[in-house]
Amino acid sequence: MKLRCLSIGKSSPRFIDDAVKEYSSRMGKYVSFDWVLLTPVKNATRLPAAELKKREGQAMLKTLHPKDFVIILDEKGKSYTSREFAAYLEQLTHRSIKQVVFVIGGAYGFSQEMYERANAKLCLSDMTFSHQLIRVIFAEQLFRAYSIINNDPYHND
Repeated sequence: MKLRCLSIGKSSPRFIDDAVKEYSSRMGKYVSFDWVLLTPVKNATRLPAAELKKREGQAMLKTLHPKDFVIILDEKGKSYTSREFAAYLEQLTHRSIKQVVFVIGGAYGFSQEMYERANAKLCLSDMTFSHQLIRVIFAEQLFRAYSIINNDPYHND
């Protein structure tokens, strides 16, 4: 199974980029993994939220393959402990899914088309985080999940 993370945004402060690269690199020993950062919509600050979500959704949908299993990171999604999330990922592996794509939405969330395309919704926290910081948090959680799956000494209960 391959994993891909998809998000919209500008380049981040160096510490964010460095942390995402570090966890992405660590993931390589467990699973094929990459992060796709889509270019932000032009003149985004001048657009109504609904139009911005629509344009971001169109850009996201263009990158998806019809057979991708798409999981959007959404406040209304299912919450997991780290061990439960690891079990969920392992379950997806057993379903013979070729590629799982995790999608981080823009500042206003997802378009209706993205909700309709999603196979699942995942909530990382009841709190709100910046889109840049969530990249680090999620990259670390993916690495943690795979370390749990592989019985590596990273996660402590």
